[in-house]
Amino acid sequence: MTDRSKTDADLHKEKMKAQQAEHRAKMRERKTADRGLLLIHTGNGKGKSTAGFGTVIRALGWGHKVAIVQYVKGAWRTGEKEFFDRFPDLVDMHVMGDGFTWDTQDKERDIASARAAWEKSCALMQCGDYDLVMLDELNIVLRNDYLPLEEVLTGVRARDARTSVIITGRNAPDALMKEADLVTDMTQVKHPFDAGIKAKQGVDF
Repeated sequence: MTDRSKTDADLHKEKMKAQQAEHRAKMRERKTADRGLLLIHTGNGKGKSTAGFGTVIRALGWGHKVAIVQYVKGAWRTGEKEFFDRFPDLVDMHVMGDGFTWDTQDKERDIASARAAWEKSCALMQCGDYDLVMLDELNIVLRNDYLPLEEVLTGVRARDARTSVIITGRNAPDALMKEADLVTDMTQVKHPFDAGIKAKQGVDF
């Protein structure tokens, strides 16, 4: 039976105290192992790379050492590349794609670019110098079978214990998502492109 003499503020405080106690109990039960995580940003909605770069900024805010390898987007001028070109000491950034496959129209060249980018990715993930490595659009490379999935899984598993890895792009393979610690599926609800609005500088790229 509810005590009618209690105000809404009193009831709210009691509810929050109970939630706080429950949360603290859960935190005490959890393991305290500290290791680098594998994060996947996938799905048909916009924001996969954007979320990845948000995490990059968060890591930089804590003074962490960060590296980025961009697959596919090499021929595309993006705001993030423009930014890090102005502040090259912030991030070790490697733009290693040749553009979208419908633009390059050269499968062997795309595969060679993917291979070079993957070798750089492995070196960055496994050297132990980085707190965070972002592999932007790697999922697109895997979708197109430009790299063997098992090789990518092996490389990700071999990352240094210090290093967290973010992988972005549509159509993340099930095996990669199963391996991950965090998977976010971006769902498209509405997009300006469908209304005939072209990609906007500073928002879309």
